[in-house]
Amino acid sequence: MRRTLRLPYAWQVRTRAAVLVAASAAVLVAVAVTVVALAANADEFGPPELKRALALRVTQVLEQATLQEHREHGHHFGEHDGQVVCAVAPFGVHPEGAVKVAEVRWVYAHHMCAVTGARQSWATSVRAAGPIAVRLAGRPTVRVPASGGDYAEQVRALVPERCHEAALAGFADDEAIEEARRRFDGRRG
Repeated sequence: MRRTLRLPYAWQVRTRAAVLVAASAAVLVAVAVTVVALAANADEFGPPELKRALALRVTQVLEQATLQEHREHGHHFGEHDGQVVCAVAPFGVHPEGAVKVAEVRWVYAHHMCAVTGARQSWATSVRAAGPIAVRLAGRPTVRVPASGGDYAEQVRALVPERCHEAALAGFADDEAIEEARRRFDGRRG
């Protein structure tokens, strides 16, 4: 005959409470680790205003570039193609820890530029996209990964190691793309 050990009711309640407390503590630790990880990624830009300001500054650099400057950084837009409209999503800066635009020498970002041509819609427009490095110090300079060859290796050569994962992840800022599409529609006439 098999005997089962039954704990008194008070011990059963305490045991359930201990399990509940332990489970709650585990959930809180998991949430805390997630928050810290997200905060560490967000810290690349310091204040959120810095990311917005850098996105605007890089957008201006790209949209105000001459056709020759576009050719130099790998965009081949024609003379009569129209205006260039860009979306930019920064994912890194140099020096690391900068908190003001004036402190930033390089911005690492994803970009998508479209050209407003005659009867072109956003969906059918000529576009260029990918990770870029933009030097803000002095005369702005735009660098893009070389086409062909091992593209991922070209991207890694363009940005610091701490930014490799973000650079290879692709453009993820849907709001920036939607804003560029609205500006595109407004400029095409």
